[in-house]
Amino acid sequence: MTASTDKTGPGLTADNVGISFEATDLADPRLDPAQSNLDEQLKSLGSPALRFGGNALDRRTFWTSQGEKSKHGEKVTVTPDDLKRLKKLVDVTGSSVTIGIPLGTYDPKRGADMAAHAVDILGGSLVGLAIGNEPNGYTVKDVPSGAVRGKGWNKDKYVEQLEVYAKAIHAKRPDAPIIGPDVYDGAWMEAFAGSGVEHKKAISQHWYQLYECDSSQVPGRGPQAANLIDPLAKKAAKKNLGIGKSKADAADLPLWLEETGPTSCPGTNDTSLTNASALWAADYTMYAATLGVERMAMHSMLGACNGGAPMSLICDPADHGDRSNSFQVRPNMLGLRLLVPSVGGHFTKTSVAGGGNMSAYTVVKNDGRTLVTTVINANDAASVGGNPVTLSMPSGFSVSSASQVYGESNDVKSATQVVPANPLPADVPFSGDGASGASASASAGAGATSSSATPSGGMGDDGKLRIDLAGSSVTVFIMRKG
Repeated sequence: MTASTDKTGPGLTADNVGISFEATDLADPRLDPAQSNLDEQLKSLGSPALRFGGNALDRRTFWTSQGEKSKHGEKVTVTPDDLKRLKKLVDVTGSSVTIGIPLGTYDPKRGADMAAHAVDILGGSLVGLAIGNEPNGYTVKDVPSGAVRGKGWNKDKYVEQLEVYAKAIHAKRPDAPIIGPDVYDGAWMEAFAGSGVEHKKAISQHWYQLYECDSSQVPGRGPQAANLIDPLAKKAAKKNLGIGKSKADAADLPLWLEETGPTSCPGTNDTSLTNASALWAADYTMYAATLGVERMAMHSMLGACNGGAPMSLICDPADHGDRSNSFQVRPNMLGLRLLVPSVGGHFTKTSVAGGGNMSAYTVVKNDGRTLVTTVINANDAASVGGNPVTLSMPSGFSVSSASQVYGESNDVKSATQVVPANPLPADVPFSGDGASGASASASAGAGATSSSATPSGGMGDDGKLRIDLAGSSVTVFIMRKG
């Protein structure tokens, strides 16, 4: 692998590492930093983008600032006090926020009232208001709580109602930022972009990597863990995110991936708990940023680990139906945590030769004095053990620390392990060319040693790092100049 300081365009910002929640989570008292460890878990991602929406927005969320009861069977009531609690969380984490305004029940006046309170309470932390969630699916009956529009619903009628809501919002708060359409379909993105809505802030797209719920094909887009890390995944991401990017570029707006994840298919906890989801989360987030996605949120919920949303980054370990104030993280969040050192950097040219299913990303920071290279080794540790890697870096740079997440295999569940950032050990295992008699299958992770690998690696006088990297891992090297 060769890392350089030659910038290739986009950068990685704090908003590229984010979490999407169901709108009903706004009413959860555990958003208050004094009521749970949610703030601490979020801060482990830096200052992550936060988004509140999902299917619950249009079907189960009722807003009131006057204390009324829900009018159409909505299960959860959200009030200004809930937004004030969110503001406490935002102040602690330094996050930016996007919030959905319910459109399932047509009520522009109520929507404008919610938007005005969000603007006033969240202030500069609020970067976007989304009117409705996935309006192209309003007639789909298999969405939880069913269809919210009749057969005649289409993108033109969506635009009519969108414009009425936006006009009502801007009558109260003229500068309120509007994002949309929160769908996958490019035609609906064009409809939003071409609407008369003022103060459009971004084109917001939704997309899940493994969306063919009935498929068992590998490689493919079915909800099998192997499909998360197959090279086909990048091709699918480039194609599908390219739809949103092209529509955003045509509208001269940024592309925000407001809701995404490994899969939205029911019954996929096994896939979401695998070590492969950690590798995927890191790789997909970095790759999407290189494609020009400027904000991204992995869909989650404050539900139970056992029985809650399978793709959620965090979950409540209490028995289903109970609640605790101590959230746990899942493997995909462990993968995202490793990206924090890259935040604030610009991507540079990074080449990879050989290695099988491996990829790497490098960013440059601190006026060119710091390089951060993230290596995803998706070769299955159960089969290959690991791979000898030679990392070439520009003159004057050396590795100051490394960190890693890894598992015994790609498929192992709830067993992803973490090696925190530390300087490389004095003896670095390396079984590649020039090593004395060790095999690649005896490789070890960053910061670890292997009894059967000869410790003949480390930083060489030629400016190259030689190290055995475990399979089924994500490793981050921080390199400093001088």
